[in-house]
Amino acid sequence: MSNMKYVVEVEKAKEASGGRPSIGPVYRSLFAKDGFPAPIPGMESCWDVFRMAVERNPNNRMLGQREIVDGKAGKYVWKTYKEVYDLVIKVVNAIRTCGVEERGKCGIYGVNCPEWIIGMEACNALGLHCVPLYDTLGAGAVEFIICHSGVSIAFVEEKKIPEMLKTFPKTTEHLKTIVSFSKVKPEQREEIEKYGLAVYSWDEFLQLGENKQFDLPVKKKNDICTIMYTSGTTGDPKGVMVSNENIVTFIAGVKCLLESVNEKLTSEDVYVSYLPLAHIFDRAIEEVFISNGAAIGFWRGDVKLLLEDIGELKPTIFCAVPRVLDRIYSGLNQKISSGGLLKKTLFNIAYSYKFHNLKKGHKHVEASPIADKIVFDKVKQSFGGRVRLILSGAAPLTPHVETFLRVVACAHVLQGYGLTETCAGTFVSLPNEMSMIGTVGPPVPNVDVCLESVPEMEYDALSSTPRGEVCVKGSTVFSGYYKREDLTKEVMVDGWFHTGDIGEWQPDGSLKIIDRKKNIFKLSQGEYVAVENLENIYALVSAIDSVWVYGNSFESFLVAIVNPNKDALERWAAENGVNGDFKSLCENPKAKEFILGELSRVAKEKKLKGFEFIKAVHLEPVPFDIERDLLTPTYKKKRPQLLKHYQLNFQKLVKIMVVNGLIQSLLLLRDSVRVES
Repeated sequence: MSNMKYVVEVEKAKEASGGRPSIGPVYRSLFAKDGFPAPIPGMESCWDVFRMAVERNPNNRMLGQREIVDGKAGKYVWKTYKEVYDLVIKVVNAIRTCGVEERGKCGIYGVNCPEWIIGMEACNALGLHCVPLYDTLGAGAVEFIICHSGVSIAFVEEKKIPEMLKTFPKTTEHLKTIVSFSKVKPEQREEIEKYGLAVYSWDEFLQLGENKQFDLPVKKKNDICTIMYTSGTTGDPKGVMVSNENIVTFIAGVKCLLESVNEKLTSEDVYVSYLPLAHIFDRAIEEVFISNGAAIGFWRGDVKLLLEDIGELKPTIFCAVPRVLDRIYSGLNQKISSGGLLKKTLFNIAYSYKFHNLKKGHKHVEASPIADKIVFDKVKQSFGGRVRLILSGAAPLTPHVETFLRVVACAHVLQGYGLTETCAGTFVSLPNEMSMIGTVGPPVPNVDVCLESVPEMEYDALSSTPRGEVCVKGSTVFSGYYKREDLTKEVMVDGWFHTGDIGEWQPDGSLKIIDRKKNIFKLSQGEYVAVENLENIYALVSAIDSVWVYGNSFESFLVAIVNPNKDALERWAAENGVNGDFKSLCENPKAKEFILGELSRVAKEKKLKGFEFIKAVHLEPVPFDIERDLLTPTYKKKRPQLLKHYQLNFQKLVKIMVVNGLIQSLLLLRDSVRVES
């Protein structure tokens, strides 16, 4: 693997020793072969990122929102960098007037909007720890985060004030001040003041800071700028401490990467802000845009109106999570198949031709300019007509969606990988490299990476196809989990952050994420099962939408909870003369048999071992969701919560299996007795 095209080796592999597993070679990006890019001179903190952009581009558009006229959304209305700066200073003075002490914790709770960024920049100016409060985790998590981090002042979207009130009185020993992004209803004001807190509408708070002048404290590189709680799939959220240096290093790395592939960002770029700012992915990208003096336009907060907002804003860069791109893919496919035979045939010919040229190594702009103009322009226009980069992160993008978008979107489609703990982007695939589909590309030029063997899962970082746990080192790696030394020590070993994800190096130096280390359990016969890998295989069954596989060390077999695909199950029922609505079909033993048969077919095709076959299923008509706490905000399965929720179903499945096993044993015994006699 030493001739990998896009990475350079900086340290040799190490054999297993002293109870530690073997480690593959340490690699870094080809674009950092002469060392990591130096941070931008004078840029030491997040405050510098903003302050320098204001000095350079005071009159550039910074934050935009759609005007609402007579209940209808109109054009985007913009605040310049200088206007935003003046507002930030007012907010800074108001926060100081409220007596928030240095290094205090400031919560921000609500949908992305200019006030979110203004609050965040005020924290950056004062060296406060900005603590995003998550909606998607429900009131329980908001209460936990406020109490755990000790938030004393919170900026809250007006719609979220009722959620905030649900955390009273527990949070009121920390919280002293609440500031609404807009107004405050009189009855809410009364309720908040009853608990002895100060509460302000946005305008009142700005007035509090009028004509006051405070000096800004000195901020250092290793100061914490934000504590970002991650929704871990197990236990309480963990507070990831992100430092100024993490963000500034990330910005320098992205700048170097984009310049190396001729996609430099400029102050002319436009970004659509809709992915939650409470996640590192969006926060880090917005910092990159601010550092370039570029424009950030906010959506209206409704996913159904997102494409309309994009049409009005005409962004140049579009960041997405697979869930959003899957929706766009389905929408486009529906349009194509309902467009009549001629249109469909034309589309398919253009698609095959361009795909073939891309595979041959043509850049996407040269692969088929005529098809781009005649056939794919409609797709381009659905993204506003100016998007040149589509970046997907937070979860794996399925290869067929990635391939489709690379052909039809008339933009680079790149897939990235990173964690809150590594300050977002750690790997990202490169433009025009079709071989990178299904991978997360090579490392960003600001980190060193290696794979560590995981013997219990039979992953060997030293084999000819190196596989192992992805480990990351560099200045984008977090400072630890807030008040959780124990958890920090588990993941940080000798300066290496252990991600818990299993990666596989590709011959060109890009990485493929293939499994998750934690999702492994032992069956009673001592066999290890890597459950995430199995779920990815079983997800290939087109008759199901989602599957959760379960087993434990007391049983010798696997069972599963399956969300069947409604259309597929109803089609099967019609073809097989089975009556009933979707819910009753899910309870029908014949339907269970059908789904089980489909799962076994894929298991056979993919040559799974006998103990990896699913032996019993429960069909669940209601999809796994965030509302019932079964998924994280990035749609990863919460296994402990799923187990709790489906405990009774499992006990039933296990009982059936045990009874069936007993019957089979008795039959075998009977047959052997017959033979003996």
